[in-house]
Amino acid sequence: MASAKQLVAVAVVAFLLAAASGRRQPVHLRLYMHDVMRGPGTTAIHLIHGVGPPHDIERGGYFGDTAAIDDVVTEEPDVGSPAVGRAQGTYMLASQHEEVLVVAVTVALTAGPYNGSTFSVAGRVGVYDDKAEAAVVGGTGRLRRAAGYLTWRMVKLVVSEGYVMVELDVHMSVPVSAAAAAGGNWPVICCDRVLGRLAQRKKYARGNW
Repeated sequence: MASAKQLVAVAVVAFLLAAASGRRQPVHLRLYMHDVMRGPGTTAIHLIHGVGPPHDIERGGYFGDTAAIDDVVTEEPDVGSPAVGRAQGTYMLASQHEEVLVVAVTVALTAGPYNGSTFSVAGRVGVYDDKAEAAVVGGTGRLRRAAGYLTWRMVKLVVSEGYVMVELDVHMSVPVSAAAAAGGNWPVICCDRVLGRLAQRKKYARGNW
């Protein structure tokens, strides 16, 4: 039968785990996605085009047009600057009467403090909105269980080259344990230390506990 001290130890560990899982660390990233729809450096292709009725506003567009992307992501608003990741996913012309895209994109980071981590974005964005918002719905690695939002803003359009640059201003948070993943699992380490101290106390305590 568990003693009172053992029950207290379990309660302490449970409290520390709960406290750690409830704490979140803010993460702010400003990134640029480079969409190239033609030429040797193409990063976006049509999966569906011209199947639906012609769009009311978007010239050459059709309701339901869908593209797959594998866009270069940089920290600077320059396609020639060093890449820090890829934006991979799809976007669809989802309205018959508005210039609106529904996007489902995962940004895989390949440089910087979040190298090897990803975050996923979903939402409805206006093509020409100054600051459309989409939701950050998850992540992996040091961005595991990411949640928040980003603003999606087209900052450059070169129609003749089929080139679009989009600014992603990302505001999200992650559990403290995920943010510290590169240095080990904080809740586990913390609780191991507590149990270790309790074991030392048991060693020198009188009687059983």
